[in-house]
Amino acid sequence: MTFLRPTAVKRVAFFVLFDILLSFGTLLLAYNLRFNFHIKTQYLENFPLVFTTLVILKIVAITYLKIYRVSWRFVSLYEVKKLFYAHVLAYGVFVGIFYISPEFFAPFPRSVLIIDLFLSMMFIGTLRISKRLMVEGGRNTNLTKTLLIGVSPFAQTILKEQKDFYISAVVDDQEMVVDSYLSNIQVQQFKDIESIVKREKIKSVIFAKEFEPTMLKSLYTRLNELEVYDIRVLALGEKETKLKKITVEDLLARHPKDLDLDTIASFIEGKSILITGAGGSIGSEITKQCQEFGAAYLTLIDHSEYNLYQIGESVKDARLKLISVVDKKGLENIFREIKPQIVIHAAAYKHVPICENNQDVAVLNNVLGTKNVIDVSIENEVEKVVVISTDKAVRPTNVMGATKRVTELYANNVKAKDTEIVAVRFGNVLGSSGSVIPKFKQQIEEGGPITVTHPDITRYFMLIPEACQLVLQTAAIAKGGELFILDMGEPIKIVDLAKQMIKLYGKEGKVEIIFSGLRPGEKLYEELLLDESEENTKYSSIFISKRSNYEIKKLEKDIDSLLHTTNKVKALQKIVPEFKRNI
Repeated sequence: MTFLRPTAVKRVAFFVLFDILLSFGTLLLAYNLRFNFHIKTQYLENFPLVFTTLVILKIVAITYLKIYRVSWRFVSLYEVKKLFYAHVLAYGVFVGIFYISPEFFAPFPRSVLIIDLFLSMMFIGTLRISKRLMVEGGRNTNLTKTLLIGVSPFAQTILKEQKDFYISAVVDDQEMVVDSYLSNIQVQQFKDIESIVKREKIKSVIFAKEFEPTMLKSLYTRLNELEVYDIRVLALGEKETKLKKITVEDLLARHPKDLDLDTIASFIEGKSILITGAGGSIGSEITKQCQEFGAAYLTLIDHSEYNLYQIGESVKDARLKLISVVDKKGLENIFREIKPQIVIHAAAYKHVPICENNQDVAVLNNVLGTKNVIDVSIENEVEKVVVISTDKAVRPTNVMGATKRVTELYANNVKAKDTEIVAVRFGNVLGSSGSVIPKFKQQIEEGGPITVTHPDITRYFMLIPEACQLVLQTAAIAKGGELFILDMGEPIKIVDLAKQMIKLYGKEGKVEIIFSGLRPGEKLYEELLLDESEENTKYSSIFISKRSNYEIKKLEKDIDSLLHTTNKVKALQKIVPEFKRNI
C-alpha cells in the first residue's frame, strides 16, 4: 500500500519521534542512576523543562548537521561521528544556558547531564546503526557470496548497499591496506584469491576500483579458471558511479597514459569545427569530444539522414548538413557560409568486402571525397585538416585499404599553402559499426554459431573515445604534411576474442565457433607501419611515419585516371605499388 512506502518525510518524522522518546527515556534513566533509583521529589519538578530544552537542542543540532537526511541503511562511522558532534553541540549549549541562568533549572544535579550525554549517544546511535547491523548479521543465508577486489571509497558504498549479494572477503594489491580492516572484513592479498574463492565458495566478484587492462584481464582469467563468471566492474558516469557486468571492451581496452587533455582543450576551445562523416562511429565520437572540449561552433556533414539525425539529437547546437563529400560545389557553399577553422575528415566507406564488390563507389567516396574536402579547405584557408586513415592502408590487400593509402599520399603531398594537413592512421575501434564485437554479441544471443574467418587472424583494437582523443591530440601537435601513427598495443587473435565473449555470456560449451574462410581483400593481420623508420613524438602513443614523397602533379593526374578508368585495381596499383590484392 502506498502509505507504507518509505519517503524522506516519513524517515525524518520517524527519527524525530524516536529521538524524542529515547531522549525522554535516557534522561529519566540518568536521574534514576544519579539517585540510585530513588529520586527526590524536588528534582522532578523541573524535569519537563530540562527534558524539553535538551530535546529541542538535540533536534536542532542533528538537523543542522544534516543527519536526518541520511537513509537508515546508509549510516556509517561518518554519520555516527556527526551524531557525536551533534550531542556535544547540544549539551554544550545547554551547559552555557545553565551557567548563565542557573536558577532557571534549579534544582538540577549537574552529574545527570554527563550521564544523560553518554546514554543519549549510545541509544540514539544504536537506533541509527540497528538496520545495518541486522542486514550485515542476517544476510549470509540467502545472498550470493561475493569477493570484493580493491579498497576504495566506492568499496565502502558497495558494502553499505548490499542487496543481492554480501561481501564475504576483500582483496587488494596495495601493501599499505593488506591486513587492515574494511567494515570488519580483513583485507587479504591478490595471491590468496584462489584459496579465498574455494574456502568461501565465492560465486560473484566485484571490482571496486579501476585496474589497468592487463591486470584486469589477468584477474579475470584467474577467476574464470575458478569457474567464477559473475563479475562486475565500475561504470564511471558523469554524475554517479555504478556497477555493471564486465564486458569484452573492459578486457581489451588500452588506456593511453599520455592523453594530454589540456593540449586537446587548448586546440579545440573556441574554434569553429567542421566534421565529415559525423554520424559514423568515429565521426560521432569526435563530435562529442569537440563539444566537451569547448568548440564554439560545430558543423556536421553526413550523407545518411538517419545518422545525421542521431548525432544531431546528442549535440543540439550543431549545424547539420546533409551532403556527400563527393559533391564539391555543395562543400564549397558550406565552407563559404561556415568558414571553419578546423576540418576533421572521418567520412569513408570502410567495410572491406562491400568496397571490394563496389569498387567504383569506394574509389569515388574515399579518394575523390577526401580530395574534395582537402581542396576546398585549402581554397577557404582552413587552419588545419585532419584526415582519418586506417591500418589497412599499410601494404593493402583490398580496394578499401588502397583507397585510404591514396588519401594519405594526397594529404601529405598536396600544396597546402597556409593550411596544415595531416593524416592519422590507427586500427579497429571497439564497438564501432564495422567491429566484430556487435556481430559476435548478436550471434551469441541467437545461440551461435560464431563465425570467424580464420583461426590465425589478428586485429588491433582501441576504445572509440580514447582513439578519438588521441586523434585530436595528434592534430593539436601537427605542423602539416605528417602521417601520424597511433600506438594500438598488441594485436589480438579474433578467435580468442570470440572465446572470451562466449565466457562472458556464460555460454561456454553451448556456442560453437566455426571458420568461414578469409573474405575477399581480407588479410590475416594488419600493420600500422611500412618499416621501422617512424619518428617519435613527445607522446609515447603517437608516432610519425617516414614521409612518402609523390610529385603532386603526377599524383593528381594518376587520381584523375583512377576516377575515370574501369580497371580500378590496376589504377590503384599504379599509385600504390605495394597493393597486392587478395581475392
